[in-house]
Amino acid sequence: MENNKIPSFIFGVIAVILGWTLLKHFDFENIRFQKPWLDSLYLIIFIFSIYALIKNYKNRIKK
Repeated sequence: MENNKIPSFIFGVIAVILGWTLLKHFDFENIRFQKPWLDSLYLIIFIFSIYALIKNYKNRIKK
């Protein structure tokens, strides 16, 4: 049970940091990102970390 908490915490921190970075890099006036290639990589990792958090949460509920 202790091993499952560490990845959840790590993925949570990653999701918060990348979410905040994506918001800062998004230009709302032009509806564009400042660095499209880097921000697309951030978005992919952000989505994966949210997916991992949801999957871990569902597995914890089943137990």
